[in-house]
Amino acid sequence: MPRVAAIDCGTNSIRLLVADVSASADGSLSLRDVHREMRIVRLGQGVDASGMLAPGALERTRAALVDYTAVLRRKGTERVRMVATSATRDAGNRDDFFGMVRDTLGVDAEVISGDEEANLSFVGAVGDLDPEDGPFAVVDVGGGSTELVVGTLDEGGKATVQAARSVDVGSVRITERCLAGDPPTTDEVATGRDVTSGILADAFAAVPVAGVRTWVGVAGTVTTLSAVAQHLPEYDPAAVHLSRLTLDDLHRVAADLLDMSREERRTHRAIHEGRIDVIGGGALIVDELARELHTGAGITELVVSEHDILDGIARSIA
Repeated sequence: MPRVAAIDCGTNSIRLLVADVSASADGSLSLRDVHREMRIVRLGQGVDASGMLAPGALERTRAALVDYTAVLRRKGTERVRMVATSATRDAGNRDDFFGMVRDTLGVDAEVISGDEEANLSFVGAVGDLDPEDGPFAVVDVGGGSTELVVGTLDEGGKATVQAARSVDVGSVRITERCLAGDPPTTDEVATGRDVTSGILADAFAAVPVAGVRTWVGVAGTVTTLSAVAQHLPEYDPAAVHLSRLTLDDLHRVAADLLDMSREERRTHRAIHEGRIDVIGGGALIVDELARELHTGAGITELVVSEHDILDGIARSIA
């Protein structure tokens, strides 16, 4: 089976996974990580207000892709797929982005739909879970959008998506739109909650969660919340993967982060420097998701997965 590479270029970060793929006798696929890396490039900086990708953001993304391309060559990658999500869907100058990717990486970036983004996140997220714990609700809180997916996993490892929806609320968007203060004021947080719950209502209307047994959260906002809740001295993927947060712990961490200034957040070594200014907004979104999932499905805890859309992308080209 091939050595594949997946690149996910989101609103806040760009991430790379190089993995070897193997198939079992029943046809299910498994991945073995060869290299996994993340850079904060803030591609979507200001897009919500200006509708354009900033020159500095494009250059930061180009520099990361130069390094990623060198990794792909060293690792002998056979197949590459790069997907680009919310920031590029919305940008008026997105052709500049696509030309840069083609010139740097040698393949075209794909702008995937929100629903496909949700599907890939689900496939990547549930692979390490017990099928009997389904149906699962998988949530991916990104910088510009949030994906909600409900589905199942069979004993052979095949994931089936039953419903999915992507909505335009993410850690960068909600911070830029509502949370200007440092720390945000009480009124700003209240406005952020109102805006977020209103947008998430569209996702929950399209994706019924009644009957869901397990809530799984993926991507940087959720994994950071787990690291903070565990009081990790630095970010540790092994400690974060498949960790569990009660909703009480989640509400407490979200409230604490929203109350902190950026300098206070910086004292938490487990928070990546590039997330310090937006992690409060991300925490607010996850907090609102928790309230809806508790009301709609009786969910009492969040399972945190390090495996997400990157793993889904890799599986899609195996």
